[in-house]
Amino acid sequence: MLSLSETEEVYRRLADAMPGRTPDAKGPKGQPDAFRSCISCMLSAQSLDRNTAKASRALFALATTPEEMLALDDEQIASAIKPCGLYNMKTRNIRAFCSALLEEHGGVVPSTREGLLSLPGIGRKCADIVLSFTFGKDVIAVDTHVHRVCNRIGLTAAKTADKTAQQLAERSPDWALRDGHFWLIQFGKRVCTSRAPKCERCPVSDLCEYYAASTS
Repeated sequence: MLSLSETEEVYRRLADAMPGRTPDAKGPKGQPDAFRSCISCMLSAQSLDRNTAKASRALFALATTPEEMLALDDEQIASAIKPCGLYNMKTRNIRAFCSALLEEHGGVVPSTREGLLSLPGIGRKCADIVLSFTFGKDVIAVDTHVHRVCNRIGLTAAKTADKTAQQLAERSPDWALRDGHFWLIQFGKRVCTSRAPKCERCPVSDLCEYYAASTS
């Protein structure tokens, strides 16, 4: 794993090379409020972005609040979200999430990680994405791209996304927390791709543990 000074240097270079948070950044998949951000994030599990978007549009055409969602029957929810897969399990999670949100939080999505994690269907990844995008908190949300990039470079050494998120929170400089997710995800999509990473034009290759191992 990289030293803390090397970790900070990686962030500095990515900050120069990659786009940061845009002023109009919204919740996951462009949702306009915290409730729909949470639901959309839940639908994204093991789903392609285009399928998640299709399922979200269909579901939110039927309901946009926890009360409206619970007024739907299981078949209506499952049918709407079928494009994103695992629709029976996700239907159960959505109903449990909406019930707990109403009973425990008066229908208002909590703006803390602890509060979000207390809700059914919300894991660390989803909680951090909602905190970062919807509530504007300084937290690096860890999705597939961020998990891969961080462990490939050596920013973290973790086998799970949750552990990666924990190590990033502990090892990242405070100034990088706000836009770190954006730098890392764009870096993972443009340069440090899953297959055939473009090491020849990588701004941090001289610090990267993967590159060092592949060229030794």
